[in-house]
Amino acid sequence: MDCLSEIEDPRAASNGTRHDCREMLVIAICACLCDMDTCEDFAFWAYHRQHWLKRFLTLKNGVPSSTTFYRLFRALDPKHFEAFFRRWVGQIVPAAAPPGQMAVDGKTIRGSADGERRPAHIVSAFSTELGIAFGQERVAQKSNEITAIPELLEALYLQGFLVSIDAMGCQKEIASKIITKGGDYLLMVKGNQPGLLADVSAAFAEGRRNDLPRFEHLDATHGRVVTQLTWTAPASAAAVDAREWPDCKTLAMVASLRQAGGKTSDLERRYYIASREMTPEALAKAVRAHWAVENKLHWMLDVNFSEDACMVKKDNAPKILSLIRRVVLNMLSLDTTQPAFARKKLSKRQKRKFANFDESIMRSMLGIQPI
Repeated sequence: MDCLSEIEDPRAASNGTRHDCREMLVIAICACLCDMDTCEDFAFWAYHRQHWLKRFLTLKNGVPSSTTFYRLFRALDPKHFEAFFRRWVGQIVPAAAPPGQMAVDGKTIRGSADGERRPAHIVSAFSTELGIAFGQERVAQKSNEITAIPELLEALYLQGFLVSIDAMGCQKEIASKIITKGGDYLLMVKGNQPGLLADVSAAFAEGRRNDLPRFEHLDATHGRVVTQLTWTAPASAAAVDAREWPDCKTLAMVASLRQAGGKTSDLERRYYIASREMTPEALAKAVRAHWAVENKLHWMLDVNFSEDACMVKKDNAPKILSLIRRVVLNMLSLDTTQPAFARKKLSKRQKRKFANFDESIMRSMLGIQPI
């Protein structure tokens, strides 16, 4: 509630506003934590939990309807809500947590397409160690991630972080932004930077990489075997322009071979540049860790929160709802609640259902006290 206090209510008081903006957002977060995913779900849950909610909220005019939730989400300023999100994340991150790695990647909310209007595409920054989202930025309708990533990075604290981004984010301006804010970059290099790709790949030509340090990683899970070989070289091994790619220190090549069902895939080569001196083992670990943003954030949002199936389309509502989901996902990631009956650690899906069954557990996850 403290963090939400700075969000301005976009609805005009002259229109007879009956429900407090902050209370509506708290209800939405509580409902989402309890396995509710839509505005209709939020209103249904609030109606049946009025007695519990009134222990914490005033609810002067009862609980809002689903259309009231939708109108508020459409009108809310996403910049204000994003500022709340970052402020709240800053309070819940453990003080002793090291900077670690921040993976930046985009995700499309497919159900938000509206006629000729493209679906909302959200770029997120994700802590691979803590498993929580630090922030997000919506890509403008007539733009792409290249413009959204700098805006997201500008709003985040990057000091000491290793910021990993896929090939779309391999841009000189983005690399400079990360260095300026005290972080280090790990960027995948592909055909969108043909000159850089040619220089880096030349450093790992067949005859040259025999003299370079190498690390091998074998992953034999889920019915397939993936062999990953990683080589690193100092930036001086290629003609990388230090003015265009500031503080570039390490070049890398990762070669992957996948075997499954008696079939072997073609050898895949990927190239990277980093502003931090990294051994092959450290770089291989960082490359694998980057995909946590897909497995622990994007996949979770689609499977456990039905984000792709969400048909909310108008104005700011898709982004506001995506931020509410990330608030709840962060809560679930940091929660250590373990019921006595559970023989193993609960999944996030089970935690949401458990929060709905047990009000004391929900209150513990939310960290709120009665007034």
